[in-house]
Amino acid sequence: MNLLKISGSPHVHSDESTKKIMWRVNLALIPMLLTGIAFFGLNALLISIVSVACCCLFQWLIEKFIMKVPTTVSDGSAIVTGLLLAFNVPATADMIWLVAIGALVAIGVGKMTFGGLGKNPFNPALVGRVFLLISFPVQMTTWPSVGKWFPMTTDTVSGPTPLGILKEGGNIDLPTLTEMFLGHMGGSLGEVSAIAILIGAIYLLWRKVISWHIPVAFIGTAFIFSGILWLADPSAYTDPITTILTGGIMLGACFMATDMVTSPMAKSGQLIFGVGCGLLTIIIRNWGAYPEGVSFAILLMNAVTPLINRWCKPTRFAC
Repeated sequence: MNLLKISGSPHVHSDESTKKIMWRVNLALIPMLLTGIAFFGLNALLISIVSVACCCLFQWLIEKFIMKVPTTVSDGSAIVTGLLLAFNVPATADMIWLVAIGALVAIGVGKMTFGGLGKNPFNPALVGRVFLLISFPVQMTTWPSVGKWFPMTTDTVSGPTPLGILKEGGNIDLPTLTEMFLGHMGGSLGEVSAIAILIGAIYLLWRKVISWHIPVAFIGTAFIFSGILWLADPSAYTDPITTILTGGIMLGACFMATDMVTSPMAKSGQLIFGVGCGLLTIIIRNWGAYPEGVSFAILLMNAVTPLINRWCKPTRFAC
């Protein structure tokens, strides 16, 4: 009896390839890496190098000695996971080695357990990030203060993030909107600069690696929902512009929620996915235990992606 064998997604016939797409994503992540180094110094560079190296190493070891399949490290997907994991942690000296543990969880549990690229239901970098947040809460919430441009020392002084200040009910010492847009504020090393994220996102849109549906739905929903809360009670809730520019909404909406493996295939499904991410993010931020909710929101929506794909089917070819 002949069995039909189906390879992992994507199943699109074109001159594109997984390798080309992954390396384009890596190229789009460079502006965030540069701004992270600019604001946080050598720690940001060391964390990124360790994270990428460990993700590549763990994927190679698992494929070669456990799965016994040809290695796929050269496709660039492990580098994407390593960079995104690094971008989701504080740029402190403690994280240089903890991120190696996060890389093992991201690759070993979040990706290779399910069979590798194209088969993982959850974004691997976020799996690693949430594991580190739950397992090492002190290190994951110890934020370096932003100093001068391109600080060469790896010694940093702990400082609060805008989300931390707002969660505690304060509004003093908040960065200006210009500082938030440029990235001169506390936070994870890859999420602070909105302009760097937009540069990378525009490149991915231009190369058609991603579409506008998830980012616009995610950011737009978060903006509208937070705006309604702010209009209802400005003293208790954050204005929508500050909400969008602080934390990981921009990074999550443009680079992690848009992961083609873990997000819906149809454009209508992508809109639903983005709306769900935006709603959950604002709910967790305002009524949850954590000041940030992007990672949890995306992972929760990853879990319902198969259901969304059943409800919203893409247009069939040759119909």
